Amino acid sequence: MPAKKADVGAHYLEVVKGQFEQQKRFAERAFEQLDTEDFHKRLGDNTNTIYAIVKHLAGNFKSRFTDFLTSDGEKATRDRDGEFVDEAATKDEIMRLWEEAWAVLLKAVGELGPGDLMKTVTIRGEAYTVLGALNRSIAHVNHHTGQVMLLARHWKGAGWKWLTIAPGESRNWRPAKKSR
Repeated sequence: MPAKKADVGAHYLEVVKGQFEQQKRFAERAFEQLDTEDFHKRLGDNTNTIYAIVKHLAGNFKSRFTDFLTSDGEKATRDRDGEFVDEAATKDEIMRLWEEAWAVLLKAVGELGPGDLMKTVTIRGEAYTVLGALNRSIAHVNHHTGQVMLLARHWKGAGWKWLTIAPGESRNWRPAKKSR
C-alpha cells in the first residue's frame, strides 16, 4: 500500500535506512569470502585495495554522521588522504573498523525523524538538506560497495559465491504468474 502523504518522510527514512543496511550486507557477504591478504591486493596501479575502501568509508561515515545535524560533515580530524593508504591490518581489525563506522552511521540515521529531512546540514561548508545529504551518502556507499563486490569476485574467481542472482539463474527467480 502506498504511503500516505503525511507518512512520506517516515517512509523515506525507512527506505534509506534499508538501503544502507542492504549495502552493508552485500559488502559483508563479499568480505566473508575473503582472506586477510585479499583485502590488501591491488588490481593494478592507481587502484584501491578493499581495505582502503573500507578505511575510506569508515572515515567518511565517522566524519559525516558524528554530530550529523549540528556540525560540518567534514571534520578537522579526518585524514581523507590517509584513508587510501594500505597498511598491515588483519581481517578482524578491518571488520572492527567497519562495524564501528556503520554503528555511527546507523545510529545517526536511526535518530532522524521526518521533521529533520528539510533541515540544513553542511559538508565542507556546502549546504545540503538532510534528505540531500542522505541521498549523497547512499550513492557514495553504493559506488564503493560495487567496487568491493567486483574486487572480491575477481580475487575469488570460480570460487565466488554470488550475492544476487547468479548468471543463468534468472528464470528460477521469476515469480509465478497468477491467474486472474
